[in-house]
Amino acid sequence: MTSSSPSTLPDTPCYLNGEFTSLKDAKISVLDRGFIFGDGVYEVVPAYAGKLFRFEQHMARLSRSLAELRIANPMTHAEWRELTLKLIASYDQSMPADMEKGNQLIYIQVTRGVAMRDHPMPPGLTPTVFVMTNALKLPGAQQREQGVACVTADDFRWEKAHIKSVSLLGAVFSRQISVDAGAVETVMFRDNYLSEAASSNVWVVKNGTVMGPPKDQLVLEGIRYGLMEEMCRALGLGFELRRITRAEVLAADELLLSSATKEVLPVTLLDGQPVGNGKPGPIYASLYAAYQQAKREQST
Repeated sequence: MTSSSPSTLPDTPCYLNGEFTSLKDAKISVLDRGFIFGDGVYEVVPAYAGKLFRFEQHMARLSRSLAELRIANPMTHAEWRELTLKLIASYDQSMPADMEKGNQLIYIQVTRGVAMRDHPMPPGLTPTVFVMTNALKLPGAQQREQGVACVTADDFRWEKAHIKSVSLLGAVFSRQISVDAGAVETVMFRDNYLSEAASSNVWVVKNGTVMGPPKDQLVLEGIRYGLMEEMCRALGLGFELRRITRAEVLAADELLLSSATKEVLPVTLLDGQPVGNGKPGPIYASLYAAYQQAKREQST
């Protein structure tokens, strides 16, 4: 069994409630409702070479999630941008001079704030704001060239999956299913219809069309939802959001994962059976190349 103590946490910069500090020194009250109830939301924003990627889309989703929880957004989008850029620069400066400065993953969390433990939402609290950044580790060449293995499971999480909530125990259990199986992700189904993976969106490719579940309360609308549609349109590929059966997933020509950390990643093995011909397909190759182009053009 392992655990982290303040002395073993990285001495990297973070932001907490108006102050820049280090991860090992950051502290919140044990009565913070994020700690007691998981009463808060979060965002994860990639930055490439110090430039934020699709930042406004992330901020729009943060605003939607906060509104669902009836928490006022503590900052404007411009203030969030200024804060995250300062943290990115501070993180780079904290790295040893001989270490190459790379891509980062910025984690933003807003909770309702501190109050005595009681289930109803107390009005008038000051939200707790926490932001940290870490190195962004993308899939390696082997995963991209060979694809990855996934397993399936029933989606046993709550029915407000469209909120990017810090209450992630369902996702933790879901992801552990794939860890125990030696796989990269858990592809989940609700009433035999595709929902999403534990920490990724899932895309089914059939006859040149890229398909994903509809944007409703049962699926977190990943920032790549909009990007995938944009890329498909530019490439002349069909794009469709609808309910997708388990049988359609199992019969897919290609199966893809998307997330901030995976970008676009091919699934070539599902429950021990090959997806399509068992190799990354041409639609994946086209979308991956388009994704890299979007990074070059849209990172600001």
